[in-house]
Amino acid sequence: MNDETTTVADLKKMIATFVADRDWEQFHDPKNLVMALTSEVGELADIFRWVTNEKALELALDREHASEVANELADVMMFALELASVCGIDVVSAMKTKLLINAEKYPVSKSKGSSRKYNQL
Repeated sequence: MNDETTTVADLKKMIATFVADRDWEQFHDPKNLVMALTSEVGELADIFRWVTNEKALELALDREHASEVANELADVMMFALELASVCGIDVVSAMKTKLLINAEKYPVSKSKGSSRKYNQL
C-alpha cells in the first residue's frame, strides 16, 4: 500500500477496524479525537523545536529522523481521518471546498511569494 494505490476510504476502513478490534469506539468521540490529534501534533512539532528552518528540513530527510517524523505524522493523519469518519466528513470534498475558499482569499496575483494573511494582502 502506498499513496498512489490507497484511497482515503481504504485508510478510514483500516483505522476503523483497528479501533473496533480494541473496543475503543467508546473513547473516540469528536472531543477526545481532537485532544489526541492536538497531542500528536505537539509530538510532531517537538521534533523540530529550537532548530533552524534548514536544520528542520535536514531532520525530516535524514534517515535516522525520517522514521520518527513519519511515525508522528502518521499518528496525526490517523486521528484526523478518524475524526472525519466520526463526524461524517468526506475529507476529499471538504479539502476541495476549502481549496476553493482559500483560492478566493489568496488570489495568486496578491499572494504569490507572500506569507501575509489574506486580510493583509
